[in-house]
Amino acid sequence: MKSWLESVDFFQTTKYQEMQIFLKEQRNSGKKILPEEDDVFNALKFTPLDKVKVVILGQDPYPNPQHAHGLAFSIPKTTLDIPKSLQNILKELDSDLGIQSTNGNLEQWAREGVLLLNTVLTVEQGNSNSHKSIGWKKLTTEIIKNVNSKCPHVVFILWGRQAQTYSKYIDESKHLIITSPHPSPLSSYRGFFGSKPFSRTNAFLLHHKIDPINWEL
Repeated sequence: MKSWLESVDFFQTTKYQEMQIFLKEQRNSGKKILPEEDDVFNALKFTPLDKVKVVILGQDPYPNPQHAHGLAFSIPKTTLDIPKSLQNILKELDSDLGIQSTNGNLEQWAREGVLLLNTVLTVEQGNSNSHKSIGWKKLTTEIIKNVNSKCPHVVFILWGRQAQTYSKYIDESKHLIITSPHPSPLSSYRGFFGSKPFSRTNAFLLHHKIDPINWEL
C-alpha cells in the first residue's frame, strides 16, 4: 500500500477526505458498506505498484457480504458459493490453460502481480453500483495512469464496455490490452469464452522477458 500512497496524488486531496467522511457517515447511520473497511484497499495491499504485471479491471464490489473482499471478481476463501461471472472466468481458465479449479479466491493471482482492481471500491449492500458517483473513479483512473507510466510492460485485461473505456489511458506501444465481452452470463457467449486471456498474457510477458503469471489457484 505504501508504494501507492506515495505515487497516487488523489490520496492527499480534499475529495478523498470527503469520500472517507461520507463512508464513515454511511456506516454510522446503519448502512452496510462493502467490503469491510479493512478490505477496501486489498487490491493495492496485495499488489504493490512495482510488482504489477497484469491489471484485471472490474466494476464495483459484489453487493453481498459473503462475496465482497476488495479484489475484483474474487471471493473470500471461506465462501463456497461462486458468482456466475467468476464461474465463467474459471471455465475459461480451464479451457485456455487446462487449469481446473473450484476455488473462487483469487488472492494468489494478486500476489503474483495481477492487480484485481474495481473501478469503484465500495458499494452499499444489495445495491449494485450505488457508489459509482462518489469519487472512486478519480482514484482508479489515476492508478491506471500510474501503472501505464511507471511499469514497463503490463497486460490490461478489460472485460466489458465499462472497463474498456479506460483503454484511453493506456499506451499500447509498450503495454498489451486484451478486450472481450464481460464474463457475466448475459454476455460471456458473445466472445468471452475462447478469448484465451491467460495464455495471451503469459505469451506477452515472456516476450518481454518477464516471469509469467502462475494462474493456478
